Amino acid sequence: MDVHAEIIRLLESHKVNYEASTHPPVKTSEEAAAIRGVDIKTGAKAMVIRSEGKFYMFCLSAADKVDFKAVRRILRTDRVSLATPEEVLAVTHCVIGCVPPFGSTLFGIKTYVDRRLLSIPEINFSAGRLTHSIHVKTEDWRQIVRPEEEDYRKM
Repeated sequence: MDVHAEIIRLLESHKVNYEASTHPPVKTSEEAAAIRGVDIKTGAKAMVIRSEGKFYMFCLSAADKVDFKAVRRILRTDRVSLATPEEVLAVTHCVIGCVPPFGSTLFGIKTYVDRRLLSIPEINFSAGRLTHSIHVKTEDWRQIVRPEEEDYRKM
C-alpha cells in the first residue's frame, strides 16, 4: 500500500483543500515542526496502541504526551502498550515517525482524538513517508476520520 498516495486520494475524494510538502527525512515531532516552520502543537501525532490483541490509534497534538491511565479507562482494560515498530509497520504500512492520523479510514483500526487537538484550527501530519507532510483544516480531517473524541493527554 502506498500510504501517501492513499491519503492524497482520500483528501481529494472528499474535496478537501490541503497543502502537501516534501522535505528532508524527520523522525521526531520536534524535527517535523521545525522543518515545516510551524508550532509543534499543530502537529497531529498518531500513536498505535495495543490492548488485548487489538490495535487502536490515538491522535493528539505533537506537543502533548499520552496519559496511559486515561487510555486504559477509555479502552476499559488494565493493560495497554505502544505497538512495537514491527507491529506499527504491519498495521499501518508505515515506519514509526510517519504514521498518518487516519486509523479508521486507511488502516481499519478504531481511532480516537484528544479534544485539545480539535481546538486547533489547522493541523499538520506526516503523510506515510518520513519526507512528506500534509497541512489541512482540523475540521476537514475530523469529518473524514470521524474519530471518537476523548481526553487523554497527560496534564
